[in-house]
Amino acid sequence: MRRTHLNPQEIALPQSTTPTWKQREPNIVRGHILFAFGVMLALALAWRLREVLTLVYVSAMFAVVLTPVINAIMRFEVRGGRRISRAIAILLLLTFVFLAFAVFFTVGLPPVIRDLHQFASDLPSRIATMVARIKRIPYADKFGVDAIAGKIEDSGKIENALSATAEYLLASFPNWVGRIFDLLTAFVLCVYFMLEGDKAYQWFMSLFSIENRLRLAVTLQKAEFRMSRWLIGQGLLMLILGVCSTIVFGLLGVRYFFLLGVLMGLMNIIPIAGGVITILLVGLVAAIDSWTKMTFVFVFYLIYVNIENAYLTPRIMRSSVNLMGLTVLIALIAGTELAGVVGALVAVPTAALIAVLMEEYLVQKDQS
Repeated sequence: MRRTHLNPQEIALPQSTTPTWKQREPNIVRGHILFAFGVMLALALAWRLREVLTLVYVSAMFAVVLTPVINAIMRFEVRGGRRISRAIAILLLLTFVFLAFAVFFTVGLPPVIRDLHQFASDLPSRIATMVARIKRIPYADKFGVDAIAGKIEDSGKIENALSATAEYLLASFPNWVGRIFDLLTAFVLCVYFMLEGDKAYQWFMSLFSIENRLRLAVTLQKAEFRMSRWLIGQGLLMLILGVCSTIVFGLLGVRYFFLLGVLMGLMNIIPIAGGVITILLVGLVAAIDSWTKMTFVFVFYLIYVNIENAYLTPRIMRSSVNLMGLTVLIALIAGTELAGVVGALVAVPTAALIAVLMEEYLVQKDQS
């Protein structure tokens, strides 16, 4: 057989279908531009919806914190060995909370309302006594107290002040309605998160690859454990303040000492602001009887705040949430600056979540 010699230049080689780097470069550049534009659009949308996102985050955080309570209720067995469903457990928890508040206000508010009516009817005769007490304050004459007292004694000025207060309350009514609506919205969202939180969690985990999903699931489980223990620590702090306040106010003979003591404990869930608001209210009630009671009330709160900040909060939060006292303080300051009272409420659980994520993914542990 005769072999045919072919010229290599005449052989038609198949062309590769894979695009070269120069052909792919425009597509990569366009992809980067579209990605950057999408990120900027997402950030602008998040900034526009920041209040809504804050409500959603706070609701989700409280749902996570309350989930262990719901699970504990679900472990109780009814007739036939059947367990309580999640919906019934949530309903029982909400019913207990509403009944507790109803009993609290039913027992505590009637004496306050009765005394307010009596105070309003006796106000003209009490003005002279109030002015005399103001004038007995040391160095009161240097602060223009006589002029203030003269204005207080003028009934026309009092009516003008009451009228101005009523106008201010009427003008700020839409803002209060908005805040109440936000509170109700957060409450409804929290209930839905507790009901359908597992489905939302599964959807969130589906965004990650199978290799990373198990590690993230274990990390989030650790964070949930710490965040749920925050509720136990915060409840213990509230109980300590409520019991101490009730005992001290009762010994001092402050009016409505039981109501004010329970209110002090409940408002302690709002860091810093809750305690300041309630102690000012207690001081005002104590000042109705005597300046001495008001002084002792403020001295008690000053001593308690120092003990709580220096001893109770660092140890209770460290044992429950496993966070340093410095971390708790920084979290409270940052949360208050970002979202006010709402941010302060969820500052410590958020710090626990961030701490767990950093320990798992960022902290480089020394190996022996």
